[in-house]
Amino acid sequence: MSTFSGLNTAYTGLSAARKGLDVVGQNVANANVTGYTRQRLNTSAAAPLAPVGPFAAGTGVGQGVSVDSVARLGSLQLDTRVRSTAAAAGYSAVRANALLELEDSFNEPGTKGLSASLQSLSAAWQGVANKPGDNSAAAVLLNAATAVAAQIGAGYNGVAEQWTSTRSGLNDMVTEVNAGAALLANLNGTIRSTLASGGSANELVDQRNAVATTLSALTGATVRESSGGMVDVLIDGNALVSGTSARSLTVSGGRSMTDAAETVVAWTDRPGSAGIRKGEIAGAVSLLTPAAKGGTLATAAASYNDVASALAGTVNELHRQGATTTGATNRDFFAVGSPAATTLKALPTDASGIAAGFPTAAGKGSLDGSLADQISQLGSKPGSADSVWSTFVTATASLSRAELQQATLADVAASSAVDQQLSNASVDLDEENVNLLMYQQAYQGAARVMTAIDEMLDTLINRTGIVGR
Repeated sequence: MSTFSGLNTAYTGLSAARKGLDVVGQNVANANVTGYTRQRLNTSAAAPLAPVGPFAAGTGVGQGVSVDSVARLGSLQLDTRVRSTAAAAGYSAVRANALLELEDSFNEPGTKGLSASLQSLSAAWQGVANKPGDNSAAAVLLNAATAVAAQIGAGYNGVAEQWTSTRSGLNDMVTEVNAGAALLANLNGTIRSTLASGGSANELVDQRNAVATTLSALTGATVRESSGGMVDVLIDGNALVSGTSARSLTVSGGRSMTDAAETVVAWTDRPGSAGIRKGEIAGAVSLLTPAAKGGTLATAAASYNDVASALAGTVNELHRQGATTTGATNRDFFAVGSPAATTLKALPTDASGIAAGFPTAAGKGSLDGSLADQISQLGSKPGSADSVWSTFVTATASLSRAELQQATLADVAASSAVDQQLSNASVDLDEENVNLLMYQQAYQGAARVMTAIDEMLDTLINRTGIVGR
């Protein structure tokens, strides 16, 4: 083996140590960067040259060290778990947040809730029963009826606004998915060309993983490895991203809560649902579903209509049996249209339009208040507005608690998956300091070997043959 080959061996040691220092520096520099996965230098010993010729030595040493690659220390299994748990957490979080917002709008229990307003209305009817024909008692009743109607209408409109806001948020989610799919397809192409040219694409893979996790949280998409270092992203078995090609989604159907058409997230290149059953988009779509199919918000709006219809129906049924102080009979107290919640209103304008008692033909006096007394007790009877409202609030609260518990459990699972991923992939500064010292000493050792060989060659070339001159 030539003496000069020792220089090359020392040089490979210098190069490997310098590359190792570069990798350590990259890790330390990105220790606090979200989504960065630590890297390690993979090296191997270079084999000795095969002896050839009749005078070749039978033994030899290797040719130094070979830098094989810079490995990205991520885990496909942990990455997959992070994406799957993110999809479940996204679905539950969207539904839980919407139900909590809906529940908060009830202001129940409390003095500002509809239950308190309905009780005030019942008390106002009792006031009319005590003073039939009195304009002051009638004014209190009409004000209470107006307040209840306004509160029911405001609740219905609040649900409609929440529906519109959720629909707008769904559009934003789909826009984000389309942009993410295009970005991931572009990263696929860049990674493929980088690997084909022998470069390192570790940082690009980190970026792609972050985009893939976002897509999974939104759509429940799964990721499958492809050729050339690329990945495919699938929704319900259909490719959202395939290599360097990306498809897009669109939102079609109803644009308001009263539209008959169902809101659907579909592929832009073909009709029908895209089959998204997980993630934030699936959670939003479930909220926007019509009441007939169990849509949370539409069901809430229908419940407000049921309360208004129950109030108008039960009060009017009794009120039509009575007579006003002027002798008028068969009069409705409430008018109601469609939707019932926003059209409910009291018809009388003063005491003369309120039937507080039964017709005098039934043996009652002109100032009879027994009918108003019966109306004041409607709240305790089945099918009353109070009963319908109580059932609705209780059911919503129960559903909200269930969704909140589910969201909490899903968030714990997602956090656990992220923690395990970080434990495997994040930078450990103590470990990097050890590696830094190791590569520093290796560099110094290789440099010392090179110096020694240089001195040997200087003696061989410049001093051989001059001894004794």
